[in-house]
This record gives sequence, structure tokens and C-alpha cells, in this order.
Amino acid sequence: MRRWRARSGPGLGFDLAATLGVLLLVAAGCGNPGNVDGDLTNDWGAMAPATGFEPMADTCHLANFAATGPRATYEEVDCSVRHRTETTFVGTYTGEATDADQPPPESSAAARAAYRTCDQKTSTYVGAPWRTGRLWIGVTHPSPAAWSGGARWFRCDVVELDSIEDDGALVERQGSLRGALDDGSGLKLGCYAVKLGSGGAIDSMPAAPCTARHNAEFTGVWDAPADAAYPKGKAAWEKFHDGCRTVVAAYTGVPDDKDLEFRTGVISLPGNADVWIQGDRGVRCYLWLDGAQLTTSLRGKGTKALPVQYK
Repeated sequence: MRRWRARSGPGLGFDLAATLGVLLLVAAGCGNPGNVDGDLTNDWGAMAPATGFEPMADTCHLANFAATGPRATYEEVDCSVRHRTETTFVGTYTGEATDADQPPPESSAAARAAYRTCDQKTSTYVGAPWRTGRLWIGVTHPSPAAWSGGARWFRCDVVELDSIEDDGALVERQGSLRGALDDGSGLKLGCYAVKLGSGGAIDSMPAAPCTARHNAEFTGVWDAPADAAYPKGKAAWEKFHDGCRTVVAAYTGVPDDKDLEFRTGVISLPGNADVWIQGDRGVRCYLWLDGAQLTTSLRGKGTKALPVQYK
């Protein structure tokens, strides 16, 4: 430790021992004023525990969707200005997942439960099952650093796409998506003009008014079994087509029997493999009449509109 020494000089001379003596006498003579016990902290209220950042529901954001949401990238804006994503709900992880040293992986039971919650909450938020519109959802988790600091939230985000069927791009929109799928919404899926490429595969599927020429129509969503694998190969896809045929039959009002495949073709569009891992089992289903030139919706039109066409 550095030792300080007194020194005297012109105008600075003093008696150190005498000065210390005075100080000691003054200190000895000091007492506490009335009603003061000398304990500076015993009457203070306890400080609240430190809390970390937590996002808010019913908010819009400039940033694109990301699987993790560090505070530094959180850009909340008024929904009336151009934005990219919107938060419909903020939940909290519970159970064993909270004891882990990092956010739950997408294939875990906890992450799947979070995705199911976001699925349900977003449908309520937009006013109808979100898969019936040009929408996509994602689950945002705390960053690993925030998780290690105690953050246990998950955030449900929804975005508008310019197309569901053609690897659609994210739309920078103005206005909230709350109630956006009410009747008459331009976001709802409708009719399409399917174009085939080489080998009979679908080349493009642009949207078309149902009063204009088209050959395909969205009919609803089929929920694949929870244990279903992501489709690969003809046999796997055929199971998905069978599921969608049931949806098509109910939508058009025709029997769901062995003749259905001779009435109409089907297009089955599950989400991508990334959301499949998280438990997304919703498959968008479309009727498809190759070569047809429809100018009206086939909803509820029955067997006259979709006769059996044996080959």
C-alpha cells in the first residue's frame, strides 16, 4: 500500500499529531440526532429483482422475422407505417424447458408446444385460420445470452406474403393484421391459373379472380397426422393427396369416394421442412382441373359441376 507522508513547506506547516487529536475529539463528541439510529439501510424497502427485456404483443416491427430476437434488433413501430412483421402473442415457457441452459431446439416438445400456441393465437388474432390467407407465422425465442440471463418468453409473429404458392416474398405492409381475414379480405386464398412445366410438375400458380379464367381453387386445410413424416416420394405424396381429396369433396359438395379422383385433381401444399419440424401439420388443399377454363367458384356446386370423367 502506498504510504502518505505529511510535509511542511512555505505556508503549509502543521502539526499532524495535534490535528489528529482534534479530529478524534470531534468524532468522540458526535452523537446521533433524535430518532436516528445510525443504521443507514435498515428502513429502506427491498429493491425489486432485476428484470430483462420482454417483447410486447399487438405490435409491429421493421425487422424481418428471425428465430432469435435479441434486444438490439427489436424495432417496434406504429402499425400504420410500413413494417415487415407483427407480434400477435407473447407467451412464457414453463416446465423442464426453463431449466435448460439455452432456448429449446425447434424439434423439442417445448418448441412444438410454443408453435401450437402461436398457431392458435394467430388465427384468433387475424380473424380466421391463418392458413386460409397469404400469411405465414414464426416463433421467435430469446437470444442465448438473454436466456442465460433468465428470459423465458417466446414471441408469435405473422407476416404477409405476396404469394403462398410460388415461394412468395414478404410484403412490407401498412396497417395491422388484426382481423385481416374477415369476410371480403383480399388476403384470403381463392382461385389460381396453374401452369405446368416439364415432366408435368407445377411451374407456376398465379392467383386469379374466380370470375376470370382459372383451373384451380383453394378448398381448405387438411391436418396431417402428428406422426406423419414430411412427404418424400410418390407414395408419401399420395397420402397427402388423399387427405386433401377429403377437403375438396366437402368444399365442392361431391361424394368422398373412389370416384373422386376421376372428378378432380388435387394440389397439396404443406409448409416447408423447417416448420414441419416444429409440428406444423397444416396442409393447404386445392382442386385442380388440368386444361379447364373455369370462370366461377366450384364451392358447393356438387356433381353437376364436377362430373366423373373416366378415361
